[in-house]
Amino acid sequence: MRSRVPPLDLRGIRTYPIARRSHKVASGMLGQPADVDASLARFLDDLPDVLGVRALRGLARAVATARHAGRPVVWAMGAHPIKVGLSPLLIDMMRRGTITALVLNGAGAIHDWEMAAIGETSEDVAAALSDGSFGMVTETGQAVNAAAIAAAREGAGFGEVLGREIARSSLAHRELSLLAAAFDLDLPATVHVTLGADTVHMHPTADGAAIGAATFTDFRRAASLVAELEGGVWINCGSAVQLPEVFLKALTIARNLGHHVAAFTTANLDMQRHYRVEQNVLDRPTRGGGAWFNLIGHHEINIPLLAAAIDLDRRRLDPGGSGNP
Repeated sequence: MRSRVPPLDLRGIRTYPIARRSHKVASGMLGQPADVDASLARFLDDLPDVLGVRALRGLARAVATARHAGRPVVWAMGAHPIKVGLSPLLIDMMRRGTITALVLNGAGAIHDWEMAAIGETSEDVAAALSDGSFGMVTETGQAVNAAAIAAAREGAGFGEVLGREIARSSLAHRELSLLAAAFDLDLPATVHVTLGADTVHMHPTADGAAIGAATFTDFRRAASLVAELEGGVWINCGSAVQLPEVFLKALTIARNLGHHVAAFTTANLDMQRHYRVEQNVLDRPTRGGGAWFNLIGHHEINIPLLAAAIDLDRRRLDPGGSGNP
């Protein structure tokens, strides 16, 4: 005969009144229906106070507080925010004094130049890969590689020189360039390149020694930014590996040289979670007393909401400030 497991007798279960239980969700946290005639500030205030919205509000408050105290906000990003149409918004954040320094990877610099040159970017990789034409646009390779060579010759940073060349050029859409805006506003801007990872490295105009020298100068400039990060905010936006690694090494250099960098905020804005970002930007660097926020979702939605929330908090901290939500 087969043995059967008897059902467990539940008559001895202990229960307790709901009033004794702690809860993660309460009525005061719930969202309210949007009023299309209400202000943007009212819309933001009416969002539910949970999960992603709580991260959005926390990061906005950290940025506003840092700027109110005169502390830096460094925006480190890959190319994706440019490719989803956010350059004008990010430039506006730079002009308002919300972003005080810009850190790009090599792809970000390439797409930034192309937006300035023709107001378009982002080719169809799959279609171009089949015949070997992917990444082979003449003008992009010439301009970006020439900036690296000039930067190496001058002992200057890659980002500064490329921004200068765009700002002083006759490119039809140079007002869309983040690097040019940084140059015009006298804000630090760095470009961090992995040799062989960018399309312009395939061009005959590429000079590996010059690219390496230019981007190494920018690495050391990024370390200077991190050395002054106490009380500030470092935002990693759309870079899963390269810029988190740059940040971790720059932080190590700053602390090794005796700079006090402990109480600061880091944040990640991306479409999905990444181990390297969570360890090297969010968790490990802030264990000395900092804070972090992980805002997951589409850049084209979250970054405009974040910018508006920052402006709202800056206005609340300083009613005479530039926030205009």
